[in-house]
Amino acid sequence: MTEIETLAQRAKAAAATLRTAKPEMRADALRRMAGNLEKCRDRLLAANAADMADAARLPEAFRKRLRVDDKVFSYMEKRLREAAALPDPVGRILEKRTMPGGLVVKRVAVPIGVIAMIYEARPNVTADAAAVALKSGNAVILKGGSEAMRSNLVLAEAMRAAVADAGLPADAIQMVPTSDRAAVAELLKQDKYIDLVIPRGGKSLIRAIEEGTRIPVLKHYDGICHQYVAADADPEMAARIIANSKCQNVAVCNALETLLVDAAAPETTVERIVAALRKNGVELRGCERFRKLVPDALPATEADWDTEYLAPVLSVRIVDGVEEAAKHIAEHGSGHTDGIITSSPELAERFVGLVDSASVLVNASTRISGGGDYGMGAVVGISTDRLHARGPVGPEQLCTYKYVAVGNGNLRE
Repeated sequence: MTEIETLAQRAKAAAATLRTAKPEMRADALRRMAGNLEKCRDRLLAANAADMADAARLPEAFRKRLRVDDKVFSYMEKRLREAAALPDPVGRILEKRTMPGGLVVKRVAVPIGVIAMIYEARPNVTADAAAVALKSGNAVILKGGSEAMRSNLVLAEAMRAAVADAGLPADAIQMVPTSDRAAVAELLKQDKYIDLVIPRGGKSLIRAIEEGTRIPVLKHYDGICHQYVAADADPEMAARIIANSKCQNVAVCNALETLLVDAAAPETTVERIVAALRKNGVELRGCERFRKLVPDALPATEADWDTEYLAPVLSVRIVDGVEEAAKHIAEHGSGHTDGIITSSPELAERFVGLVDSASVLVNASTRISGGGDYGMGAVVGISTDRLHARGPVGPEQLCTYKYVAVGNGNLRE
């Protein structure tokens, strides 16, 4: 038996214990995880500094995702405590009916089992994945990127100790202890023990994982997110929302990548939006109609409409009405997050009906389409799949269900 197979087998055994553990025990483990994180703060920051030093030649956008500073550390600790305080998702009665013969049929939320999380950079994903998995009664196997190995090992050690102190199996959280890429291939063979794989990273990583395993994969492809500025949009609100959508953090999946502006919108609205973006150093690439309004914008190519920049670059297109905006999103979007800025409830309702994305926003920044702003606490990603889970994936989304039927001698007639 290989090291990875042994690790997966231990996770399966831990999942069996978690499935019947009392909610209070799992919440206690999460609070202890937050406490242990605080205790190992200096060790974690030192480990991350070493990881950052080794990553000195990598792109700045990647290094930003790898960095653990005071803000990221506080975020991790806060998410653990928030997960502890959430209502417990396991055992919820999702549906209940009593049949004519007296048979009571319930559909009850239960953990999926063992989750394998494969991701790049972002040590905060280590804490988030552990929090979401434990809250939902799942064991988790974490395979972070080699660039964050030191940071991740410190986090995993602290969280495993907390789980054990709470009276639960430490193997509920396991970190693949090698940077060898062969470990991923071996992990993907463990369909006997692993119930779901969640990859977080670039499209090539996700596609390789999907093609390399028989285990179900919860996918999160590109975040080509749009905002449509309607003709009646409040100019000040539009400028604030667009700037936040694009600039609050350019290197994340729910950052704005394409702006659609109604042809009937006043030029003053466009001017305010452009000023807000330029204040934040955003490069604008526009269609011919937009460049007539903003001559110094670069010309947008067809490829720009299909690009997730993850950088201070924004493509802009002028459209004729909500139908054309929705058509553009259908052709070029990734089904992640798309929004409208308008003063008309009727137009907003029309947009929401036309746009089939995991999150559709009205008068709000694309950056809020994550777990925290949706009241879900920590999440393991944002799914662009259509089955099982769609949008932010929190504890409830890492539950499946089973039917429980209670009778009194009921027989099939």
